Amino acid sequence: MLEPLKWLGSLLGMVVSFLYLAFIINPIQIISVLIYPVSPALCRRINRWCARSIWGWWVVMAESQNNIEVRITGDKVPFQENVFVTSNHQSVADIMVMLCFAWRCGRIGDMKWFVKDILKWIPGPGWGMYMIDCIFLKRNWATDKQDVLDLFSKFKRNDIPVFLVSFLEGTRATPDKLKKSQEYARKSNIPIPLATLVPRTKGFVATMQGLGDHLDAVYDLSMGYPDGVPSFVDCFLRKVRRVDIHVTRYPMKTFELSDETLSNWVFETYREKDQLMVDYKTNGAFPGEVTYGPIHPLDYFRPESKVRH
Repeated sequence: MLEPLKWLGSLLGMVVSFLYLAFIINPIQIISVLIYPVSPALCRRINRWCARSIWGWWVVMAESQNNIEVRITGDKVPFQENVFVTSNHQSVADIMVMLCFAWRCGRIGDMKWFVKDILKWIPGPGWGMYMIDCIFLKRNWATDKQDVLDLFSKFKRNDIPVFLVSFLEGTRATPDKLKKSQEYARKSNIPIPLATLVPRTKGFVATMQGLGDHLDAVYDLSMGYPDGVPSFVDCFLRKVRRVDIHVTRYPMKTFELSDETLSNWVFETYREKDQLMVDYKTNGAFPGEVTYGPIHPLDYFRPESKVRH
């Protein structure tokens, strides 16, 4: 009897959180537009609070209510850096995993995503992402490039904190897409991936060159699910036991910002990631010691400077 009650509690929590997003967070964000002409900085602070409020709620629900163990190995990163974050992409559940990591970095309210342009028309999540300056792409670089560079100029000009997330594979690594990616790699005479897709480099090159020293580092994440790849909703419904994240931090000072060098870095990083994911499927875990402990639910109500990390 206890387990069905827990499942119903998780379902209720998920529904209430989306109602909170649609009927409280989004209206606050819409009203904040009126403040922008007077104080753009205050408008940004309001929208940052909104993002932390809803995304932090989901993190607490996932880890504390639904008992998902988040196992993070690799580098322990400095608190509240400005970073570009890239990761392999297997499911929409990767978004929840990324939120859990960003919480520990003190950057959950500063997350900005590269997402499909059509998403900005979706009430709730889409409107919210638009208000926090996520980067909406039409998948045509000729039309996207100037908008992207203008947004990067805004980040630099106003010293806006960023935790910029991009899945460089461009789509989820399903079996069918993996097969097509392998065929492309074979024809292009590049290493044939076994567990990831051939990455796309234009967005990474443009970001590194456009933001430059506004960034402190690049975080390369590898995500794994020992019990099989879940859906986003599974994270709310007590169907996920554990998620794994392996982190490698690359300081900005180690990068040469030429097109060729940056593109080569992406291909080499994803070659290493592919082998890491192959080993993960064999071993059921990433190598190394755990670098972060569980979250503390009461930290949701504390200023980030007071949060244990």
